[in-house]
Amino acid sequence: MLDTTTTPDGRTIGDTVLDLRNITLRFGGVEAIKDISFDIREGEIRAIIGPNGAGKSSMLNVISGFYVPQEGEVWFRGAPRPQMKPYQVARQGIARTFQNIALFEGMSVLDNVMTGRLNAMKANIFQQAFWWGKASKEEEANRESVERVIDFLEIQHIRKTPVGRLPYGLKKRVELARALAAEPSLLLLDEPMAGMNVEEKEDMSRFILDVNDEFGTTIALIEHDMGVVMDLSDRVVVMDYGRKIGDGTPAEVRSNQDVIDAYLGVSHD
Repeated sequence: MLDTTTTPDGRTIGDTVLDLRNITLRFGGVEAIKDISFDIREGEIRAIIGPNGAGKSSMLNVISGFYVPQEGEVWFRGAPRPQMKPYQVARQGIARTFQNIALFEGMSVLDNVMTGRLNAMKANIFQQAFWWGKASKEEEANRESVERVIDFLEIQHIRKTPVGRLPYGLKKRVELARALAAEPSLLLLDEPMAGMNVEEKEDMSRFILDVNDEFGTTIALIEHDMGVVMDLSDRVVVMDYGRKIGDGTPAEVRSNQDVIDAYLGVSHD
């Protein structure tokens, strides 16, 4: 039987999708992550917060296969996950955005979002070169999927615009579109609202909630805006200097003295 709970707004949160067990990550003599464990459950919005240098992005890189921890295990859907390359992790249904925008500036919005469909394209290089047989059918099907995402994120008006001409907030939305085009079951967002103004943050918050609600996508996000975190997330894990110092609901984390000290810069003796 599924271990499900219902949120106050009526959404269902199910069993554990991803379970990080005693993760330790070192770079030379520096421990970026120190023996951290937490899980992410089906259908929830799980926030990862902490001061700069806490190890948050390193943790997302462990989840997405960019980093391999020296200790600990990553369990995915009830089974230990072997060491994988990022493209293999993507094939499991895990997509991500990046702290620093990673788009192809000279390509159009449409073409950038289409790159999110690469794992769905099975035609070989010769079929693709001549756009023949299987390749043309795949192209049409993938284009339909991408157009739905473009409509969903309300960027139809810029679909043919080169990304390099777009303002920062729209670039962030295009990067979200590319990740959604992969149809992930787990979406990792690394500071999706960094550098945005108030209006842009409101738009991005709405889209994140809609992705979670309408697509049923499980979301893990890193974000520094505590107002956004407390409004969006179902549970929050807090990191500081590579350690986990808090884990719970937004209300529980807000009242955790270790978390308060970390954000106020109080030293730990």
